[in-house]
Amino acid sequence: MKLNRRRDKMGNWKKIQIPGSSGNQFYTPGPNPSVFGRNLTKDQLGGVIFGCKNATIKECLTKQLFGLPAAHFSYVKHIQPGLPLFLFNYTDRMLHGVFEAAGNGRMNIDRYGWTGDGKEMTQFPAQVQIRVQLHCRPLSEDKFRHAIADNYYHHNHFWFELDHGQTTQLIALLQPLAIAPADYVPHNMNQVTVPRSLPCQDPSWKAKTFKMPDSEFEQYHSSRSSMISGSNESDLLDECFQPLDTLSVDKVEVTQNETDTVWMKLKEISVAHPNQSLSWEDNVNDAPYANENWSEGKHSDEQEENPSSPLEKEENPSSPSEKAYNTCSSFEKEETTGSPLKHQYNIAQLVQKIKELTDFKKTQVEKNNYLEQKLIKAEMEIQLLKDRFMPLESTRDTPPTHVDETVINPSAELHLDAKDSFFLIGGSDGESSLAAMDMYCTSQNVIKSFKPMNHLRSYASAVELNGEIYVIGGGNDRDWFDTVESYNPIYDNWTLCPSLNQKKGSLSGAALDGKIFAVGGGNGVECFSDVEMLDLDVGRWIPTRSMLNKRFALAAVELNGVIYATGGFDGNYYLNSAERFDPREHSWSKIANMNTRRGCHSIVALNEKLYVLSGFDGETMVPSVEVFDPRLGTWMMEETTMNHSRGYFAAAVVKDSIFVVGGVNDRQTIVNTVENYKEGEGWKEIYTSANVKRCFMSAIALA
Repeated sequence: MKLNRRRDKMGNWKKIQIPGSSGNQFYTPGPNPSVFGRNLTKDQLGGVIFGCKNATIKECLTKQLFGLPAAHFSYVKHIQPGLPLFLFNYTDRMLHGVFEAAGNGRMNIDRYGWTGDGKEMTQFPAQVQIRVQLHCRPLSEDKFRHAIADNYYHHNHFWFELDHGQTTQLIALLQPLAIAPADYVPHNMNQVTVPRSLPCQDPSWKAKTFKMPDSEFEQYHSSRSSMISGSNESDLLDECFQPLDTLSVDKVEVTQNETDTVWMKLKEISVAHPNQSLSWEDNVNDAPYANENWSEGKHSDEQEENPSSPLEKEENPSSPSEKAYNTCSSFEKEETTGSPLKHQYNIAQLVQKIKELTDFKKTQVEKNNYLEQKLIKAEMEIQLLKDRFMPLESTRDTPPTHVDETVINPSAELHLDAKDSFFLIGGSDGESSLAAMDMYCTSQNVIKSFKPMNHLRSYASAVELNGEIYVIGGGNDRDWFDTVESYNPIYDNWTLCPSLNQKKGSLSGAALDGKIFAVGGGNGVECFSDVEMLDLDVGRWIPTRSMLNKRFALAAVELNGVIYATGGFDGNYYLNSAERFDPREHSWSKIANMNTRRGCHSIVALNEKLYVLSGFDGETMVPSVEVFDPRLGTWMMEETTMNHSRGYFAAAVVKDSIFVVGGVNDRQTIVNTVENYKEGEGWKEIYTSANVKRCFMSAIALA
């Protein structure tokens, strides 16, 4: 059966359609694999091959970024840091490696990758950041085909998912290569430089040499010439990949270099003796060496005596790594003349020394990690003391006043506890929209600024999922947005995400069952009842069941696996109605009405109950608070009201307390206060400052 296929810019096959079909049937070889992959689980996934062409390989290497079409995200999402990766060039059908993942597989790390001018969205959004693990000679397809034979569903097309066995075989086939300038020719045509260690930390790493047969050298020289005359991939590796900035310790770094050296020499030995097992069990026996026999049946006393064997000449190296390296070097000298039994014994010795070296390295790493943690903790405590001391020092000689004004330290070096803080995102200061990303510490009344968003954004919604903050829609002083971006607090960076299906603001959002829901909102012309769902596995927003009412400037929240939507403006009236979405029923249903009509209000979940806060009732800002207990199904008015009635403010829950920040009051002026609520204690104004004089912003506290 002949299959119609079309290859995209990266060289990947986009669809495999059966001729004469209705257009939605695809070739699926076997019961489990799909047209895009083998559907391996995260535990089964041992590596991934990515595709490119001559036109795109340079961008892959310079950006340290690999990508595949969105449908491949089903397994790209399983990629974790350190997973082996390979790059297949469809132009010359050569496989390059060994690379490794520098982060998790994600959608749209670079939304405009491989598009040239960046005016259109990338066709390859399933992406991962990478780094070089080991420079190797590229493999032609006929050299690696047998290693992944099970992945071929057509004579020259294969799935990119690799299990652990296939990954191990590919790494064994790839031979280390020291990249030389294009015009470099070795003086000794029988020697090729091989790196002593991987360039993970120090680019000026040392090198050793080993002998290569003339036939293998010709093959190497031919392959090298091919690379230079083609796309210069190897040169690109030297130009584009730099070591990542990671904390290192000299002792451990030296040990790592020596370990890599010994392992490379073991690999050379295994290539020269493919039938020789390198496993510990296969090479260590209880019987004495003198009593072992050759495979031909000859007794060991028939072997040629060798009084100057490398093991006898050993002179107590000062470390396990030196012993292992010396044994490797001695083994090289004798590998062409020594007996198979001697090789077996030497390999067993090498394996034993490698085990000692690995244990030594593990101990050192554990010690260093412990010391690093102690050092970091000490630095944080010192900085915290400095931050608290500076305001006291600055006011030591100042006459006392009746104003209890808290000093905010704008230093970027502040170390704030995320569990005692929440984020304030975007909004307006009364003059223009903001892209600000700030953290407000509730215990210290301190604000720390982080990297701003990619857009000035007001009227947006913020949702937390899997430790990241997603900011959805909104607008600035001129336009409404359909854009979405996510913030990673650990790396302090923003990433563009799939856009909404339409532009909207004054919407609300919630996370449920690993998906993000954008609820209601409007665009200044009409109000929406629409609900969109972002499925990160699919990589796009999907329209889902709409609400019963149109709701602009509503408030929504998730509690116990159910999304609640309250109030808002339907285009004619401000609403006191409320409804809920239960994914088990996959529909919205009406719940009891609130006691007061509200829009541009906030809602939070505290102690298994919903708190609806302040807002606009169509005539005035109301300071009242209502509480909904899902077990009772009714709304109750809270006895105490807020100190300031406000709308378009931000609210978050931190340590069983509700915090309300900023907003607009009845006089259409921006409020510059923070209020706090605890059950049984009511509302208290805890902070006043121009730093919180904002409105139309979002707030989110990380769980």
